[in-house]
Amino acid sequence: MSHYLHNHSGSESSEQKAEIISAIREFLSRKQSRQKNNYEVLSDDEILEVAESPMQYGLFDDFFKVPFPAPEKPKFTFIDLFAGIGGFRIAMQRQGGKCVFSSEWNAYAQKTYFANFGEMPFGDITKDVTKSYIPEHFDILCAGFPCQPFSIAGVSKKKSLGRETGFKDKTQGTLFFDVADIISRHRPKAFYLENVKNLTSHDKGNTFRVIRETLEELDYSLHYKVMDGQTYVPQHRERIMIVGFDKKRYHGGENFEFPEQHEATRCVKEILDPNIDSKYTLSDKLWAYLQAYAEKHRAKGNGFGYGLVDLNGITRTLSARYYKDGSEILIPQGKDKNPRRLSPRECARLMGYPDSYKLDQVSDVQAYRQCGNSVVVPLITAVAEQIVKTISDYERNIELRNSKCAVL
Repeated sequence: MSHYLHNHSGSESSEQKAEIISAIREFLSRKQSRQKNNYEVLSDDEILEVAESPMQYGLFDDFFKVPFPAPEKPKFTFIDLFAGIGGFRIAMQRQGGKCVFSSEWNAYAQKTYFANFGEMPFGDITKDVTKSYIPEHFDILCAGFPCQPFSIAGVSKKKSLGRETGFKDKTQGTLFFDVADIISRHRPKAFYLENVKNLTSHDKGNTFRVIRETLEELDYSLHYKVMDGQTYVPQHRERIMIVGFDKKRYHGGENFEFPEQHEATRCVKEILDPNIDSKYTLSDKLWAYLQAYAEKHRAKGNGFGYGLVDLNGITRTLSARYYKDGSEILIPQGKDKNPRRLSPRECARLMGYPDSYKLDQVSDVQAYRQCGNSVVVPLITAVAEQIVKTISDYERNIELRNSKCAVL
């Protein structure tokens, strides 16, 4: 229902419209019971009117009064797969894009996503019923897809038997297959994928080879680069960016370049709150344990240690496990106080989220996980800007060329 309310355009099938009407009726019934107000029950005709013009009513304020609304006059459309808490969405909306479909299986991340965008992401993208809600046409596919092992054995066996080895055979059973499947079905103008740095070396390079070959088989030109978030935030965080453009549309003539990388220009102390709750300070027991554990590893010649950071420097990579003890990023507090972990708000800043971003819909544990699993928003934004510029420049040149031909 939230997807419909944000994207209602009259292009839905009669079956989908009936489904929306039913969902609105159920929503109003629940809203009435929660508020314990006996307002008049809407008739079917009135509910249909609500569905046709949802923003004219105050029934769905939570869906529209959000920190990050879609642009009123969008320049392009995109879908947000493995959406997490919406880092890609913020980046694309900043370029003038409108999200027409989102998917995220984690229920806690869905709550945070809804609080900030007024849209509840669909769940499991591996299911055909979920994919059926993806609009037929959209411009850019975004996905921070998880990395899964690829089985090469089955592919090799089929090759030896002379069987077909298209992308479905190569990637069946992985989440990347679902991304490739959607690209194949809908053929967006471009896609933008993000993953961990080690994707290129996983399984001796076989995993990335399959990904690269699969995307190229789909007839997309490919651009990829490992980039570090420290150009934009005070955190060393390397991730691979994979960008592709439809060769059937652009014929490989797009002029795309990744943004330049620079040394860190920001430091940790810029993201810290001056007054922090004492609950984020490590207990004597935990602090003693971390020091002893680090010393044990040093004695064996290992490099393990807690991440007591230089406030004028940058941090290690924030992980989704940060909630456990915070050992990878610890903030010193002077001689008489144990160090502390970052607060969830500080973690969000470390990922480049503005303070207007809502995190209070979930517990601190879930907020830590969500930030650790997120993308660095300003880095994603910088790449997104180049993607949109590349598409716009190419299409503008085609228009100019066609207009000149028409004059001649």
